[in-house]
Amino acid sequence: MQALPATCWLNPASCEKNELMIALSIFNRVVMAAVTLFGVALIVFVLLRVVPGDPIAMMISPGASAADIAALRAHYGLDASLPVQFGLWLKAMLGGDFGTSISLKRSVLDLLGERLPATLELAVAALFLAVASGVAVAVVGTLMRRGPLEPVVDALNGVFLAVPDFVWALALVLMLGVFYPLFPLSGRIDPTIDMPFATPFYLIESLVRLHFAVFCDVVAHMVMPVLALGLPLAAIIARVLKAALSEAMVQDYILLARLKGMSELRLVVQEALRNAIGPTIALTGVQFTFLIGGTVIVERIFSYPGIGNMAIDAVINRDLPLIQGLVLVFGVLFILVNLLVDLLVAAFNPRLRHG
Repeated sequence: MQALPATCWLNPASCEKNELMIALSIFNRVVMAAVTLFGVALIVFVLLRVVPGDPIAMMISPGASAADIAALRAHYGLDASLPVQFGLWLKAMLGGDFGTSISLKRSVLDLLGERLPATLELAVAALFLAVASGVAVAVVGTLMRRGPLEPVVDALNGVFLAVPDFVWALALVLMLGVFYPLFPLSGRIDPTIDMPFATPFYLIESLVRLHFAVFCDVVAHMVMPVLALGLPLAAIIARVLKAALSEAMVQDYILLARLKGMSELRLVVQEALRNAIGPTIALTGVQFTFLIGGTVIVERIFSYPGIGNMAIDAVINRDLPLIQGLVLVFGVLFILVNLLVDLLVAAFNPRLRHG
């Protein structure tokens, strides 16, 4: 059985108060998440119905009669008033029915289940690349502080920071897809590969099932989109973390460790990094939500079959049920990421963890 902290033995009422505060905090977050999702759903629902254009008009043939149009409008629930439409849609959504896609004639939930894993694999891979690269550049830049190479590192990082993800995507298409065709230009997997997947997580499943040829092909299709999404985020992480490390390196505990003979690399990695990582985690979480939003354009450029690419098709086709489902998925992802970031910041900050 795990021993209680010393503070709980000395002051049990304080521990009970902390547990109550944690429970209230979790409850407040759940309530705020529900209210946020409801607000997002309501705003998107209203905006999609007040903008010009009729999704039914894009589906009917030129010779369709008024009765056919009315029947199709009733089939998709577009003949009722806006409050009634929203109430029916919200009730169906809470029951797990996100409706039927107008353009694809398929369940919205099935479409999201097929496309969301592709985007998640892409976004998480880009996040890992950004964190690894950003931390490495920040550590190297800190070791080179006040040296002749520090301005070079800062200048290169500034260049990467100034270029947005879609520009990186276009540049990578030209460099690694056209001039030096090292990686596939589009798609998620080579269509000639005949492997029945049990799940939509191609990258993870091919690795778990030890199909290394398939795994390498999936990775090859992900290289350019991951680079396009990860490089700008890596530059942001590097800049913020380097500033935090530079501030930490002048603190008293670092000076004391240096007097004990600890090397500069150990000072940065073992001492300064763990105290400077908190603000970087918070910023990374916020930027990760923007990274997920950036998949919309990047997936379109590389014809990657994720929810970002599908979102553009849904908007072009005025596919209201699909757009509503996609927006809710993005909203849930943003809320979950922010919650995870708060937990990580508390885990790396003893004052928040024990306060």
